[in-house]
Amino acid sequence: MLAALLSVLVDHRPRALAAPAERDLQAGKALFDRQCVTCHGPGGKGDGPSAGGFATKPADLTDGRIMNPLPDGFLVNVIRHGGPAEGLAPTMPPFEKFLDATQTQQVVAHVRSLAQPPYRPELALPLVQVEGAPRQPIFFNHVIHAGSFKIDCQFCHADARRSDYAGLPSVERCMGCHKIIGAQDNPEIQKIHGYAQRGESIPWVRIFKVPEFTHFPHKRHVRAGVACQSCHGPIERMPVVGAETGPRLGNDLLRAAGFRPATPALSMGWCLDCHRTQNATRGTRAPLDCVACHH
Repeated sequence: MLAALLSVLVDHRPRALAAPAERDLQAGKALFDRQCVTCHGPGGKGDGPSAGGFATKPADLTDGRIMNPLPDGFLVNVIRHGGPAEGLAPTMPPFEKFLDATQTQQVVAHVRSLAQPPYRPELALPLVQVEGAPRQPIFFNHVIHAGSFKIDCQFCHADARRSDYAGLPSVERCMGCHKIIGAQDNPEIQKIHGYAQRGESIPWVRIFKVPEFTHFPHKRHVRAGVACQSCHGPIERMPVVGAETGPRLGNDLLRAAGFRPATPALSMGWCLDCHRTQNATRGTRAPLDCVACHH
């Protein structure tokens, strides 16, 4: 089931990354010492001579717990296009005019070498960019929150375990962290403060929706141990969440002609395939009758 969804969204397979050559590490360190030490410090701990002037301290690049889950593409984007490219503060400026693509990779290689616990490149998974993903009113980067900081999905989508709907984070939930974090220097977080001051809800753009005639209870699936990624894809690797889901006429026509294309994600056949698989492999009793979802 999961493979079917991810093949619809993106090629999600991990890529084996070769260890950087020693010359690249040395070149990366030289570039880091020239371009990055002022803010990040010589050891990458965020204690450079300019760091004290920032409202948000530069990242501790040696903290492998936070840094190791971040894909190379994320780090490259931040270095080349600045913090706002990934929803971070503009105190991290863009370096695309000073570092070419090869030099950027060399800096990333050096940063990776600083991490404790050590970075393991064979576990690196690429970013997932979904074509057509809608622009949200606030750039909430799931790579940071769910990928790097490992914030559980249900911390923000707290209704999933107790309701038919997963729910969306309220302004109050966002402010619980960001009343202080990033409040002074991150424009995206300042937007949250604006909604809070006006007493308005954040007008999030909906991504996942089943038809009105379909009943999908989140709580039953959560209690059955179904991972969120099983239906929503690798959210923790999506800077901007998007999906291509639901029935498609082209798929229906191919099936009518006798072909067997992959079942579209979040369509009825896709859900039934999952129920059959769960029943066969886990001994569950996921329903297959019509009235389970259409009543």
